[in-house]
Amino acid sequence: FYDGGGLDMTVLGLAEVNAKGDINVGRFGPKTPGCGGFINISQNTGKVVFCGSFTSGGLELEIGNGALHIIREGRNRKFVETVQQVTYSGEYGASIGQEVLYVTERAVFKLTPQGLMLTEIAPGIDLQRDILDQMEFSPIIDLVDGRLPLMDPRIFTDAPMGLGDGA
Repeated sequence: FYDGGGLDMTVLGLAEVNAKGDINVGRFGPKTPGCGGFINISQNTGKVVFCGSFTSGGLELEIGNGALHIIREGRNRKFVETVQQVTYSGEYGASIGQEVLYVTERAVFKLTPQGLMLTEIAPGIDLQRDILDQMEFSPIIDLVDGRLPLMDPRIFTDAPMGLGDGA
């Protein structure tokens, strides 16, 4: 079903991402856990959302009052110059017109033909310190009215979001 493009949308994890939007989920140094059906699913679905933390290895966050605060940054960068293995090809995805998002706790990126574009950041996050300084490449930045849009602050509260009332 998914080999034939039967899925309209899928949500998959991410471990490493590069500027072209390539993803690695199958190889980490000497460890090769493999990719399972990741390639089949991701390459044949119209809309793909890759989700994961921005860094790993000790990342500690505080969420509340409509904002995100980083208490301790992770030791390992996930947005890297070169992925160890290409499990998903951003270039291929862009060439077939896939709608692709990369969602983390602090930032949202989308795939463009020119590469990864930063489209939103979490309230409470400093663009330079918490995002750009934690990446090994510079993304395209999508400014709206001269600033980067913020993620919905309701995500960062412990209260109902009101999604059922048309909000």
